[in-house]
Amino acid sequence: MKILFVCLGNICRSPMAEFVMKKMVADAGLSEQFEIASAATSTWEIGNPVYPPARRKLAEHGIGCKGKTARQMTRGDYDYYDLIIGMEQKNLRDILAITGEDRLGKVALMMDFTDTPHDIADPWYTGDFDATWNDVSKGCAALIAKYGQTKTENQ
Repeated sequence: MKILFVCLGNICRSPMAEFVMKKMVADAGLSEQFEIASAATSTWEIGNPVYPPARRKLAEHGIGCKGKTARQMTRGDYDYYDLIIGMEQKNLRDILAITGEDRLGKVALMMDFTDTPHDIADPWYTGDFDATWNDVSKGCAALIAKYGQTKTENQ
């Protein structure tokens, strides 16, 4: 399963989701089942590293994101990835503006995989990286529950 997490700038929410998901799948022994990345809908932050407060929040939980720089999503990402997950409704609209359509039903909202669907607020504006951490963690856990298979399930 190839997953692309997408937000506005690719410096807060989507890289947090990328690295939380990578850690969760590694801890579950499922790394070989997933390819995980993140991107932006805008060009605002291209080439910039993960925003320092997001980096610090990941580090508090033993998760590194060294070397990650923001990139913009491309139309080709739609063909490559199995799931393209936006953090909020505006991201979904912007993703569809890039891809042109969602003919294969690959585009989804992160929290729609949980039992409490809602937008993940942008901590760049709210300053609440704890809330983002909590939402991203819930969303990633729900994705693993839906798409991850244990080794015994694969046999």
